Amino acid sequence: MNDCVFCKIASGEITCMKVYEDDQTLAFMDTAKDVDGHILVIPKIHFKNVLDCDEKTLCAVIKAVKAVSKHLTEHCGYEGVNLLNASDESAGQSVPHLHIHIIPRKRNDGIDAWPGFEGAKQDIQIVFEKVKM
Repeated sequence: MNDCVFCKIASGEITCMKVYEDDQTLAFMDTAKDVDGHILVIPKIHFKNVLDCDEKTLCAVIKAVKAVSKHLTEHCGYEGVNLLNASDESAGQSVPHLHIHIIPRKRNDGIDAWPGFEGAKQDIQIVFEKVKM
C-alpha cells in the first residue's frame, strides 16, 4: 500500500532500527519510547491484520516473533516476553498493517502489559455455545 507506514519501512523508504530480517518479515524497534526493548514484527507484504493474512505469511511472522523472543531471553538478559496484537480498529489496532509487539520482560520490572478487564457480562455457557467451532 502506498500510504502504509509499515510498508514504507519494509521497503526501506523509511529507515528503522532493524533487529531481525528475513525474506518475509522484518522486526524493528518501536519508536514510541513506552517500554525499553519494545519491538514490532511485520510481514514485508501488506496485510491489514491476522484476519486477512494468509497462513504462510502468518507462520513466517510467528517464526520471526519466536526468533526475536528467544534472542531477547537467551542473549539480552530478559527473562520473558509479552506478545501483543490488535486485529481491527474495534480491537484497538492503530496502524492498519499486521504487526505483533514484543515487550521484553524481567521479573518485577513494574510493567503492566495485561489489560484490565471489567468482568464478563454474559453467562459463560451462552458465550461458549456461540463461539465453539
